Formats: sequence, C-alpha cells, structure tokens
Amino acid sequence: MSRHLIVAIRATLITLVVTGVLYPLLVTGIAQVLFPSQAKGSLVTDERGQVVGSELLAQGFAQRGYFQPRPSAAGEKGYDGTASGASNFGPTSKKVAERAAAEADRLRRENPSAPGPIPAALVTASGSGLDPHISPDAAFWQIPRVAAARSVAASRVRSLVEEEIEGRGLGIFGEPRVNVLVLNLALDRQFGRPVPGAEARSK
Repeated sequence: MSRHLIVAIRATLITLVVTGVLYPLLVTGIAQVLFPSQAKGSLVTDERGQVVGSELLAQGFAQRGYFQPRPSAAGEKGYDGTASGASNFGPTSKKVAERAAAEADRLRRENPSAPGPIPAALVTASGSGLDPHISPDAAFWQIPRVAAARSVAASRVRSLVEEEIEGRGLGIFGEPRVNVLVLNLALDRQFGRPVPGAEARSK
C-alpha cells in the first residue's frame, strides 16, 4: 500500500512540475521571443512613452475631440477590465431598448452634424463589454464632431480614419474595423491634443 502511495505522490509531483511550471515557462518564453508586444498585453503608449491602455481593451472617451467606442456593460460604470461581460438581457428586453434609446439620444445631441442614421454598433454593447474596435462606418459617422472640436477640416480627419482601418484577418476572417484607442492616439500625434471647452470652429 505504501509503495502505491509513493508512486502516486511521485507521479503527481512530476505532473505538477511539468504542466504547472515547466510548460508555462516554456510557452511564456517562446511568446516573449516571437511575440513580445502581444505577450505583454498589447500595451499602447502615447507620444511621451507612457502606457495609456491596451489594443485589446476598450476604454471610454468622453471628450468631444476623440472618437468614442461602443457602449460597455462591463462593470458598474462600464469599460471595467476586471468585470468583462454583457448585461445578459435578451434582445426583447425593455432595459436593452431603453439603454439603446438613451444612447441614441445622447449621440444625436453630441453629433448634430453627423450624416445619416446612427450605426447600430454605437448604441449596443459587445458581448465582452470591452470590444476595442468599431466599424469604419461608426468612425466616419463621428468625424464632424471630432473635426469641429479640433478645429480641423473633416476631410483631414477622414483621411486619418481611412489610414487606421484594419482589414480582415488573413484577408478572409472578420470585418474591417478601427481600433478606437489607436485612432485617438493617431489624432493626437497629427493634430495635437484637443483643448477641453475650446470653441469649435472649422478651418
């Protein structure tokens, strides 16, 4: 009996060391060599070299001179990376309809010059609540507000958006999209940071 117990303990310890220590270290080491940025969380830095977020996680942008992501149901105030998830309400839920209507009203107030109807993605949260991307149409729709807040021509902002559009994975997977954080950092690099409360005027 004791012999079987010793064998079982030995097998457990070996398995624990191999699968719980050596394998994770090996995979982490390979990832650090081949994909260093992704292995560290796809962190994004600003022009001063300070980490401002991750390409994988959405964050809220309330200032008029920045593009806004999809709404978020992650956490009490949204965009909480420790509380990823959806509201779990169904498509016929009254709360979902009320939330979407409230988002639509806010977007209309903040984007009076936006062309056409509001893109659906701007009034609905993603499954994780942390989707960092919006569709090109959702970005184009916000251009008048962003351009006015930064006092630049809308055509210049549109050109920047077009440069930041990411294509389908391997040319076939997913849909074209725009990473909101990356786009907003590109705005700051090209036009400088917007002045809060500044009078909006077009050049």
